[in-house]
Amino acid sequence: MSNTIRIKKRAAGGASGAPSSLAPSELAYSEVDNILSYGFGDAGGGNASSVISIAGSGAFATLTGNQTISGNKTFTGTVDLSGATLSGNTTFSNNLIVSGDLTVSGTTTTVNSTTVDVADKNITLGNVSTPTDSTADGGGISLKGATDKLFRWLNASDSWTSSEHLDLASGKAYYINGTSVLNSTTLGSGVTASSLTSVGTLASGTWSASTIAVNKGGTGQTSYTNGQLLIGNTTGNTLSKATLTAGSNITITNSAGGITIAAAAGAPTAGNGIDVSGSEVSVDLKANGGLVIESTEVAVDLSASSITGTLAVGDGGTGATSASAARTSIGAQTLAADLTTLSSCQSGGASALAALTSTEIAILDGATVSTSELNVIDGSTSATSTTLAAADRMVINDAGTMVQVALSDLVTFLENGTASSFELDGGTF
Repeated sequence: MSNTIRIKKRAAGGASGAPSSLAPSELAYSEVDNILSYGFGDAGGGNASSVISIAGSGAFATLTGNQTISGNKTFTGTVDLSGATLSGNTTFSNNLIVSGDLTVSGTTTTVNSTTVDVADKNITLGNVSTPTDSTADGGGISLKGATDKLFRWLNASDSWTSSEHLDLASGKAYYINGTSVLNSTTLGSGVTASSLTSVGTLASGTWSASTIAVNKGGTGQTSYTNGQLLIGNTTGNTLSKATLTAGSNITITNSAGGITIAAAAGAPTAGNGIDVSGSEVSVDLKANGGLVIESTEVAVDLSASSITGTLAVGDGGTGATSASAARTSIGAQTLAADLTTLSSCQSGGASALAALTSTEIAILDGATVSTSELNVIDGSTSATSTTLAAADRMVINDAGTMVQVALSDLVTFLENGTASSFELDGGTF
């Protein structure tokens, strides 16, 4: 007859959880939780010190089948998860060391560490199954800040782009294909072409490009001969090359970088009244001599105090050196023509003129008379029959001054016996 060992159990329709108590070494299995419990220790009175789980899929992992394990678990040694898949959120509170490859197939990988150390010297981005320039477009590195700092590759420009400045350390330069093209102070020697629209001050260098046109600030010329100068030419607004042409008594000698202009007859020498100092010729003017330079011309300064000699009346002067002599000279010269006319008057005129004093001549010089009137004054004996009127005039010496007096004044005088001592109305005289 076989032996049968039975243990306590809780049917599947009962309450979940371990038994509240067991006897020492007593076993109990819960079909609700699939847990085998054991009475551990001896508390006396037929009761175990505690009830612990020792088996069952509800308490321990099974070798096969799906199972949910809860609670904190501590593993020592090696845990082999080959072929295993971790589903759901998994948290590793301590360090995780992966000795093989780590493949993350999710959409987003978040690393919240302060420092990321990668021993591999190459990081591959955009490693999809079929990579193309389109799949790489916009790929790169983004650094979060007040604004995103981006270093990306753009398919449209076929280039890497940066949203921020690139500041190289001191002594560093930009290189293209192993050749330096730019550092902090110098363009690389390999830079032979440029699209620069303006530059700063050029302190040195050699221009080896096309000839600079006049409208670009150049001369438009590539060669010169001795003595050639650039002359403005309105035709095409250009500069034309030309040499100086020698004139009368001038020689021109063209040399490398020089032009010599000289007088063909030799340099001028000083003469009377002329001074020569180097290439300057000047007039040796006598102090107070009356000659002055006015507007590059020699003129006579009549205010000079040391002019000597006299200037004739015919030359615009007075012919004298004093005021009284000048008046006499000017008066005599002015009357010369009148005296010639007077000399042709009737007989007796010459003797009458000879009796004239210089003062009388000066007075006569201001008179306007005709030859006939002078003949009457000279004492013409030809009588005329004239009907006198009260308004007619006669010449009388009035206390040394010759004046014209109306005949009516003469009648008044004669009628005044007191004044004239005459009585014309039958009086006595």
